[in-house]
Amino acid sequence: MTTITETPASRPARWTGRILSGLVIVFLMIDGAIKLVPWPIVTETMGRMGYGSSETMARSLGLITIVCTVLYSIPPTSILGAILLTGYLGGAMASHVRIGSPLFTHTLFGLYLGLMVWGGLWLRDKNVRSLIPFRR
Repeated sequence: MTTITETPASRPARWTGRILSGLVIVFLMIDGAIKLVPWPIVTETMGRMGYGSSETMARSLGLITIVCTVLYSIPPTSILGAILLTGYLGGAMASHVRIGSPLFTHTLFGLYLGLMVWGGLWLRDKNVRSLIPFRR
């Protein structure tokens, strides 16, 4: 039987995780809020992506984004929030692949955010570090 010894994250690592998570939270809350309004740029972009320019769909996506982000921001539900955000960001990436968006700026943006979501969580949450241990 293998035993994994857990070392607590250093103070700088915890703060780096909080900053990464904070950046993701701020970005996604703004993204969700502009979909709730919804601004014309939101409905126009949804139309170009093939989803139609439905304000109801934009508001639904905004609500989903905000709920998942709030779950991610609360420590007891942060892992659930990260899992839900991973699915949401994966769907966004699939949409960009489907319409042939530029790879590094549009299609992989969801990957960049997902890495920040999980990286920030890994740095600040010992439970995630024990689930995903990096060996030296």
